Amino acid sequence: MKAAWRWLGLCILVLVALELYFLGHILLMARMAPQSTAFQRSQAWQIAQSKGHLPWSQHWVDYDQISDNLKRAVIASEDDGFTSHDGIDWDALQKAWAKNSKVEQRAEQKGATKAPKVVGGSTITQQLAKNLFLSGERNLFRKGQEFVLTMALEACLSKQRILEIYLNSVEWGEGVFGAEAAAQHYFRKPASKLNAFEAARLAVMLPRPKYFEKLPNSGYISARATVIVGRMPDAQLPR
Repeated sequence: MKAAWRWLGLCILVLVALELYFLGHILLMARMAPQSTAFQRSQAWQIAQSKGHLPWSQHWVDYDQISDNLKRAVIASEDDGFTSHDGIDWDALQKAWAKNSKVEQRAEQKGATKAPKVVGGSTITQQLAKNLFLSGERNLFRKGQEFVLTMALEACLSKQRILEIYLNSVEWGEGVFGAEAAAQHYFRKPASKLNAFEAARLAVMLPRPKYFEKLPNSGYISARATVIVGRMPDAQLPR
């Protein structure tokens, strides 16, 4: 019995130490740009393993060097309540759960063993928490950790800083990370010069960047970008 309590105590200490480690890194991010994210390192390893070399493009730019068009497009596409929620959009999560449940039910009726996930419901802050620190595994512990990190990011960083880090680290293609690299890769211009339609096209790519990278003339991207452009004037930027 004593051994069980010792193991429990050790597990608690390890968890506390891990959370303090994460918190320390988040506090540093208030002043310093992260050198890389857990997701980037994972992708780098996969690319190096499959290709034997590492194509990598990323260049940090400050918040005011990123076009407001891109900020508005990403908010309109990924998280229209970004400036008002506390890091987690509970209404969006509930809607996502309901939509995914319906898809799973239809898939089961058709005899499919696995239903596609159609809606995520994650906010920009949640996506940043996941990309910065977590693996791609899907389980309850990892989701709980994502929620804790999301709350820590919201408590320690401003909304503007969260968006700045997100736009500088998110994936936009194989080995293409951040707004500046994406703007140069797809449009041969700096992120500060992106127009509304270019920004909307980049925003549409975010859920599946490597897939859409191979479809530069996709009709879906053009049609969806047009919708995003129409929503951009209503997207609220953090100040």
